[in-house]
Amino acid sequence: MSTTETNPIDSTTGQGPVLEIENLHVGFPTDDGVAQAVRGVSLSLQRGEALGIVGESGSGKSVTSMAVMGLLPGSAKVTGSAKVLGQEMVGLDDSELSKVRGNRIAMIFQDPLTSLNPVYTVGYQLAEAVLAHHKMSKRAAHERAVELLDIVGIPNPRQRADAYPHELSGGMRQRVVIGIAMANDPDVIIADEPTTALDVTVQAQVMEALELARKRTNAALMLITHDLGVIAGHVDRVGVMYAGTMVESGTVQEVFYESRMPYTLGLIGSLPRTDEERGHRLTPINGTPPSLVNLPPGCPFAPRCPMATDLCHREEPLLFPQLGDSHAAACHYSDQLEGKTADDLFTSSTVDVEAMQALANVTGQDTDTRGVQGPGEAPPILRAEGLVKHFPVRSKGILRRKVGDTHAVCDVSLEVSQGETLALVGESGCGKSTTARLLLQLLSPTAGEVYYEDRPLSGLSRTQLAPLRADLQIVFQDPLASLDPRMNIAEIIAEPLRIHGRYSRGGRSQVRELLSTVGLNPEHANRYPHEFSGGQRQRIGIARALALRPRALVLDEPVSALDVSIQAGVINLLEDLQEQLDLAYVFVSHDLSVVRHISHRVAVMYLGKVVETGTTEALFTNAAHPYTQVLGSAIPIPDPIKERSRERIMITGDVPSPADPPSGCRFRTRCPKFANQLSPDEQQQCITQEPELMDRGQGHASACHFAEGRPLV
Repeated sequence: MSTTETNPIDSTTGQGPVLEIENLHVGFPTDDGVAQAVRGVSLSLQRGEALGIVGESGSGKSVTSMAVMGLLPGSAKVTGSAKVLGQEMVGLDDSELSKVRGNRIAMIFQDPLTSLNPVYTVGYQLAEAVLAHHKMSKRAAHERAVELLDIVGIPNPRQRADAYPHELSGGMRQRVVIGIAMANDPDVIIADEPTTALDVTVQAQVMEALELARKRTNAALMLITHDLGVIAGHVDRVGVMYAGTMVESGTVQEVFYESRMPYTLGLIGSLPRTDEERGHRLTPINGTPPSLVNLPPGCPFAPRCPMATDLCHREEPLLFPQLGDSHAAACHYSDQLEGKTADDLFTSSTVDVEAMQALANVTGQDTDTRGVQGPGEAPPILRAEGLVKHFPVRSKGILRRKVGDTHAVCDVSLEVSQGETLALVGESGCGKSTTARLLLQLLSPTAGEVYYEDRPLSGLSRTQLAPLRADLQIVFQDPLASLDPRMNIAEIIAEPLRIHGRYSRGGRSQVRELLSTVGLNPEHANRYPHEFSGGQRQRIGIARALALRPRALVLDEPVSALDVSIQAGVINLLEDLQEQLDLAYVFVSHDLSVVRHISHRVAVMYLGKVVETGTTEALFTNAAHPYTQVLGSAIPIPDPIKERSRERIMITGDVPSPADPPSGCRFRTRCPKFANQLSPDEQQQCITQEPELMDRGQGHASACHFAEGRPLV
């Protein structure tokens, strides 16, 4: 069992660490034995220092923080030490813990909606946090609450203090939670995945508020996240966890540029980046993390490590110093990793080509279509013209009369060809997913038309659409919600074949070949969805979508909920399948780093409209619309030097209501150029005239009166 040790950095004030964790162990009893969620973790934090903790789901990151806060269930067995300003937290009773929590140490949880009480206003909850540790009048506490809302960047803080949590956007709620955390000027702030599930623009705002909170309080920060881009830009040191223990630690530069642990190299290599062109495969870490019940001897990463030897399977390595006292790695062969990258260790192959060819033999189709026509050269297979979708807004009460419309999609036109990936990008609520469902006729358009090979789809009955469903398939964002828990995966994948009457023609063989094609073991066909990891479930969803040998796939945020290493494998799989089967993809995403890696063309949507479109290369090298530039600026780059030296374009506020969009340019209420660079006459033009999508040449178009190109990174 490995124990981690990181020497405290000398404080310029001469004070000791504000947080010390030594040999921390946490176990949870299960029916199969004790799950060792945390195994021998040691770390320390100085005042004002930021430490990032990274690793896949289940690596023990959050459990470590919960143990420090004393928030684990009573069944958990915690040993070791966790001290805040020298006071031991392990073993304290609730009354003693409540004196420390929120005062000396505060925590920001992943989901702000579950962290806030829905029956109290946010101002009341901020004031409550202040009153819990300070004697003052309720009026003074309320003024402090308003001040905190202003500090974390919430507009109209005095009015917002009277709002309830459900009346605020996700980003605002997260900023309220940050305000609660900084209410009593804590010495340590623990942020557990504070930006998960937030749009990239809101993520940038939240991280800015968190940085401000740290500077205002001079608190030490423990930032737990799976986003290495966020880590690169906001922390001083990094700790990498795997299977409940720390496997590498050091300064952010040491961990990113001089990694000495194969797992760390794998995490970094798994990331798509906005500063790298399309054309190479990512390098995922094959396999899945081990079960934490009855861990086998040796290095827990050995079953997934391409360097593993018999020694690795026998003896678990200790966290051993590398280039200096601040850098340590738990690997028997760390000295052999100098100058190595993920490409040197891991393979990027994800598709079983033989299985794919066997699948083609069963279905009587040719998989070798590469090189026939390049992406976008063939005629459009799927085309939309002037799509409009309005949802009625109804009044409250029994009669529920229609009082307005939500303008979800407004005059959207796009097309995608065989072998091509068209990405739809934008923030939540911009109409991406609604457009995707309109393309597949899962929703009926209010106006406009969708064509499949020049055949209009609107107005077709379910019976008429049924044969076309085989050619047009969808992969949903949440694989667990889209798979029937009562069916094993063989039945799930076979279901489309049965519905279309194709199962009798070698259906069982096709199911096995589909499982092999997406990198799953055919012998696991009798297992149920809950018995697979998130990445494996997404592969099952892809296999089901491929069962009828479609020509076009709509992929609705297919990798947004996955760990980075699993995400890389799914992205590679999609790219390999496209090359082998000549598939057309409509790829819905808010992550421009994934979009740059996988797409050929991009359509940027804002408040129901396409505001810019063009080839991926054109948008990333010469983005013309201010909104596209804001999106690109908000995506973090997993490179400490680049991330901390790049120019940021920050916006404030949230997306306006689609039930009442602004006049003229819909982006003007948040546009940095409108606010800072335009004259009053130019601003008036943006207010009164809606910009048209104008061609800038070579298929690159933008909808901005004052478009000015600039690179995104």
